[in-house]
Amino acid sequence: MKYIKNGKIIMPDGEIEGKVLVFSREIVDIIDEEQIGSFGFGDVYDAEGGIIAPGLIDLHIHGYMGEDSSDGIEKGLLDMSEAVTKNGVTSWLPTTMTVPFEQLEKVFDIVRRLMANGVDGAQILGVNAEGPFISPKYKGAQKEENIKNIDVDFLIRNSDVIKLTTVAPETEGALDAIKEVKAKTDIVMSIGHTSATFAQAMAGINAGISHATHLFNAMTPLNHREPGTVGACLVSENVTCELIADTFHINPGLFKLIYGIKKDKLILITDCTRAGGLEDGEYDLGGQLLTKKGIECRLPDGTIAGSVLTLNKALYNFKNHTGLEDYQVIALSTLGPAKLLGDNTRGSLEKGKNADIVIFDREYNVRKTFVKGKEI
Repeated sequence: MKYIKNGKIIMPDGEIEGKVLVFSREIVDIIDEEQIGSFGFGDVYDAEGGIIAPGLIDLHIHGYMGEDSSDGIEKGLLDMSEAVTKNGVTSWLPTTMTVPFEQLEKVFDIVRRLMANGVDGAQILGVNAEGPFISPKYKGAQKEENIKNIDVDFLIRNSDVIKLTTVAPETEGALDAIKEVKAKTDIVMSIGHTSATFAQAMAGINAGISHATHLFNAMTPLNHREPGTVGACLVSENVTCELIADTFHINPGLFKLIYGIKKDKLILITDCTRAGGLEDGEYDLGGQLLTKKGIECRLPDGTIAGSVLTLNKALYNFKNHTGLEDYQVIALSTLGPAKLLGDNTRGSLEKGKNADIVIFDREYNVRKTFVKGKEI
């Protein structure tokens, strides 16, 4: 048995001070400090006045520390699983780009094996396939030559590993394809990289889209006469929305407004590339040249190309610009993603859930990370 004391314990509906979190592989209880040892003697960790939170879940991360999910290299995914724990991430979806089907299948096969065998570090929950079923007009940093219309058979065949995929509902045959995929699989259909009008986006949502890929980026913007995809996502209560809170992709002056509209339907993600955690310079992104300078990543033509954001930094930025309570902010990268994936085993520190835990200081710097009770 293990214990964490002297910290603010984050719960779904608030925060608990002056108590102790008890855990083994799962969350056991929350007790008074004088009860330490009552469940058996074990390690006692001191949070030193920091934050005791559920482990973070990154739904949208392409790469980190020189590795990229789309490379289809098992060691790269294993290294990423270990590296992201330093940012408080305890589970994640390796996120692929618009690359050829053969390369995607290679990644899927590796992820299947890692999901079955387990990994040291952050647990791999499946794949986020960001493309290739997108619009050439809003391809962003994706390769146009690999873009395709939605392939229902491909998605159904790989539905054991694809947890989330991005689609453009205005493309040929998309609405019928979305309906069929939703009828036959549990894949979360996400709107993104799309030129959809407000009406087309709403049609996609009515067909089964329930999520939005990096809100505001690579989609038709909000306008008072044509609300676009952004407007459709904001007014649809059932649609969860990703946000890249690096203060570059979205002006932080909008954070409070967006939260006020979406609340617990907002999910903070990183969209991190292989340049994350590395020095400024040139890197590969899906066969394209990416230049990192500070917090910006761009292609040679100036197109924004992902981020170098870490998820704990996203939490810090969002709290700093909204003034929300810690439990409200942390839920956006814990309970929210878990609910989207239909995962009842993680996302909070409630009894019986996986002991995926992170200890932060009050500025979300990571002190310790535990995955299923094991310190990483």
